[in-house]
Amino acid sequence: MSKVPTSSPDESEPRIPGLAPFTVSELLRQGKTIEEIKALAPALPGSLIMPANEEYPVANTGFKEWANICEALGTGVMSLILRKGGIHEGRGGFEFKHKEFFLFPTWFHTQGEKLTWQAPNPERFVFPPEDGRTSVDIDYFCTLEQVWRVTEWDKVAALAPHHVWAEDVIKERFVYDEESCLNVALVRTWKLPERWSFPYSKSYGGCRSWITLPKPTSMELMPAVPTDAFAAAKAAVSAILG
Repeated sequence: MSKVPTSSPDESEPRIPGLAPFTVSELLRQGKTIEEIKALAPALPGSLIMPANEEYPVANTGFKEWANICEALGTGVMSLILRKGGIHEGRGGFEFKHKEFFLFPTWFHTQGEKLTWQAPNPERFVFPPEDGRTSVDIDYFCTLEQVWRVTEWDKVAALAPHHVWAEDVIKERFVYDEESCLNVALVRTWKLPERWSFPYSKSYGGCRSWITLPKPTSMELMPAVPTDAFAAAKAAVSAILG
């Protein structure tokens, strides 16, 4: 389990046994992933403590993704995000610039037609379009494990067993814009102990991937996929993309 950052400093964050004087916060800031920290610190208790610090950069970051994709990630069906970018991503284009983020679900009525998998009880994902939306429900949190920028279609096509987008959707994203490529991210998804709901804001709208959410409260997270299963998925994707 992991603890999400909160908005107030916590001076009691423990030093890591065998790795003093480092704390989890310090290792994360050095670029270590949660899994790397766990490997470095086998003496950590079953609950991995993430930094409780208002200055931590991803404490309230949301990543906009189709509601069905959020559920596929959150239920362990897949561990990949494939993204080209929206028209409001800025001059530099899209990039996976945050190491941890909440999955912010988006919806349109033909979403299911563009996927090879449907979540159980899909009616729970139906909500009004942006101009009529009044609330947001978030169930999952992600940690970024690895990113590839893939320019060869054969490699993208070989990822099909590891995600639920239809091939024509992925092909459309791949060839969109001047350069044929896709950003592929391997993520570890974590389940919130209970749904986090808050009012919808117009600032969440538009064709952008990253948004700023309200400050979250501290919460314990459970991995959507067991460690051994995630390691197997990571190995399979790495074998394709290098």
